[in-house]
Formats: sequence, C-alpha cells, structure tokens
Amino acid sequence: MASRPGILTDWPWKSLGNVKYVILAPWVIRSTYLYLSKDDPQERDLTSFLIFPFLLLRMLHNQIWISLSRYRTAKGNNRIVDKSLEFDQVDRERNWDDQILFTGILFYMGNLIFPGASNLDIWRTDGVIITILLHVGAVEFLYYWFHRALHHHYLYSRYHSHHHSSIVTEPITSVIHPFAELMAYFLLFAIPLLTTTLTGTASLATAFGYITYIDFMNNLGHCNFELIPKWLFSILPPLKYLIYTPSFHSLHHTQFRTNFCLFMPMYDYIYGTVDKSSDILYESSLQRREESPDVVHLTHITTPESIYHMQIGFKSLASMPHSSKWYLWLMWPLTACSKILAGIYGRTFVVERNRFDKLVLQTWAIPKYKKQYISQWQKSSINSLIEKAILDAEEKGVKSEELNAYGEVYVKRYPQLKVKVVDGSSLAVAVVLNSIPKGTTQVLLRGKLTKVAYAIAFALCQKGIQVNL
Repeated sequence: MASRPGILTDWPWKSLGNVKYVILAPWVIRSTYLYLSKDDPQERDLTSFLIFPFLLLRMLHNQIWISLSRYRTAKGNNRIVDKSLEFDQVDRERNWDDQILFTGILFYMGNLIFPGASNLDIWRTDGVIITILLHVGAVEFLYYWFHRALHHHYLYSRYHSHHHSSIVTEPITSVIHPFAELMAYFLLFAIPLLTTTLTGTASLATAFGYITYIDFMNNLGHCNFELIPKWLFSILPPLKYLIYTPSFHSLHHTQFRTNFCLFMPMYDYIYGTVDKSSDILYESSLQRREESPDVVHLTHITTPESIYHMQIGFKSLASMPHSSKWYLWLMWPLTACSKILAGIYGRTFVVERNRFDKLVLQTWAIPKYKKQYISQWQKSSINSLIEKAILDAEEKGVKSEELNAYGEVYVKRYPQLKVKVVDGSSLAVAVVLNSIPKGTTQVLLRGKLTKVAYAIAFALCQKGIQVNL
C-alpha cells in the first residue's frame, strides 16, 4: 500500500478474493459458444476464442520467471541485490494476476467494440512495423516522462511508492501497482494496439506478441539476477540503448531518482538520468559466483505435485502444509514435464536460501519421490545422488555440521545459549515420553520401526524402561 493511498488504489474486485476469476466467465462462455456454434469456419472469430488460452499462457509465462528467479536467487550466482524478501512483500505481491484479468476484460471489450479487432490475420508485416515504431517513439517516450512525474512527491506518496516498497524485486514486482496507476500504463500500451486496429493492420502477432514482449521485458527487469551476457553488447553496441538489463532497472529500485526508462535506456541517456554505477553493477553482477553456504539441509520431493509447494513453486501453496488441490489435476501436463526434467537433470538442486545473521543455509532437494525410496532398484541411484550432494557440499566449503544433530551446531557456537534447540524427531520423542505414566517399567512398541521409533526406544532405555518390539 502507498504511504498515502489515493483514489482508485484498490482493484474493483478485491472483495471477491479468489472468486475474482468468475468475472471472466461470461466473456469466456460467450466467445467459446460463438466459435463452436458457427458451422462456417469463415464466420468463427478465432481472435476472441484465443483470448482465454492466451491469458493462461501469460500466467504460465510469469510463473516460469518466478520459479527461475527464486532458483537463481537461492543459488546466488549473478544475484544483484543480496537481501532477503520480507514477508510483507510476499503478501503485497500476491495479486499479480489482477493485471492479467484486467487485460482479458479489455481484450474482450475491444474485440466486441472495434470491428477491426475481430477475425485478425495471424501476421501482418505492416502492423508489426507500426507497433515497433510506435513503441519506440511514443510509448517509451511518454512512459519515461510519466514515470518521472510519478516520482513527484504528490503522485509518489499516493501511488508509485506502493511499487517501490519492494527493494529486492521479483519478476512479478513489475506489475504490482495501484489500480489507477496500472490503468495509465494500459493507456500507454494501448497506443500501438489501437492504432493497428483502427488502421486495419492488426494481427494476432501484434496483439498477443506485443503483450508477450511487455511481460518478458517486465519480468527480465525485475528478476534480481543478471543474465544478459556482456558479449552481446560487444557485438551490437547500439543494443545498450535499446534494451535494459536487470541490474540497470534494479538501480531504480535502490536509488529511486535514476534509470526511469520503460525497457529502452536511450531516453535516460538523452536526458541525463542514467545512474553512474549502472555499468559497474552490471559487470559485478555478471562476475558474482555461486554462493557457498554454511549449512546444507538435504531433502527430497515427496510427490510430483509437491514441487508446487516449494518456494520455487506457488506462493499460495508454499505457505501451507502439503495437501492436494483440485486445480493441480488440471496442471498434469506441466507436472509430467517437471517430472521428466527432474529425471533428466539427475542431480540435487537448490530450492531455498535463508540467512540467520551471518549463517547462510541452503536447502537442496534430491529429484526422487517418496515411492522411489521404497523401491529396491532405485537405492543405488538415490545413494549416488546423496553421495554427490555431500561431495558438492564439501567442494563448496560447507563448514557447519548436520543441522538435525539436535541443534548441536548452535549449542557449540553459543555455549551460554539458554534456549534448547531440537529437531523434529526429538520433539516427537519428548511428547511420547511425557505421555507415559510414571512408574512404567515396560513398553511395547508396535508398527513399523522408523527414525522416530528408534529414538523413542533409545530414550526409554536410557530411563531404565524395558522396550519390547
């Protein structure tokens, strides 16, 4: 929320919560019915029919960027801002899909109102050229000055400060704005789309391609890791003025008064608002090596769907215990692809990074599932992965001991520590021991012997209680 929220700050459907997607239902039903009910293929409006699949592809595109950004941030190589995300930012950026719903409504309305917005050709060269020229000459120029105006105290405190609350940016930080501000952006982006529509030069390439370009560049600029190689600017020097880098825009979020461009830095160079440290930060980010953690927690995936519950997955699922959701069944093609990729990749991968003062903890996941751990023919493969992970940790210089050793790493580091640090197994043992009546001399353990069961048996024996299995 902005420091002094202005009018039209909240989205109109905020009160609907997760039910907000129903606002697209009438449009989707209408376009699908009109497309399927026409016998003549020439009468079917493919443009209207494809709007909803395009919105789903946009959500997938953004989610891929989110997952990639979190993975690369956890690894540490090429990271730009070396800070952790705040919980407030995570909550504030949950509504990143609102702008996709808004785009869908505008596309459906435009398709209904403007005759030239229906039955579009797949490609029109003249429309593509017009779109490119208008973006470079009009959209980028107007956005630059509008963005500078947003940094005036009046507009900044009421609108744009909401976006700048995120210092450590994520890809979807790019679309976290008050409703009124985002409407202004949509008016700018509509210039090429409306021009091509009114001149009869619009096509599916200009309509969907231009929005995809905006999504890609927005995600690129806010991903918080540098991925554009230096050789690209060496081969094509003018490219420096036509495409920004993640580090270039990151400086705008840390310095605020520089690097105002949309995607093309040329207007910053023309009007002298380029941050002097842009090149230095770009090169230092490219040279940044993968982080060497102090502690590694090695875990594994439980089910193919559990990948969505990790930090690199969906925020809404990562914040709650692992449970199956009905909509995950609709994502089985993506789940199957992730399972295949995990099998091909064939090694542990970083899923999370946490910092406790100067102690850096990374969580590594083994790409094996729960069922594979009880399979005899998978034992050799799993043991090889674990061994490789241990050797990788040794090579990276991991200094601390195993975290699950009852927290002894903290006890040794802080001898005066009054808080007793334990792991999950010891907590379960304590609960069982406290539930056994005083005076008990024998205990019968039944069921499958697990790590916790062995720990309980050991603790009972230490108390002089006879354990029968």
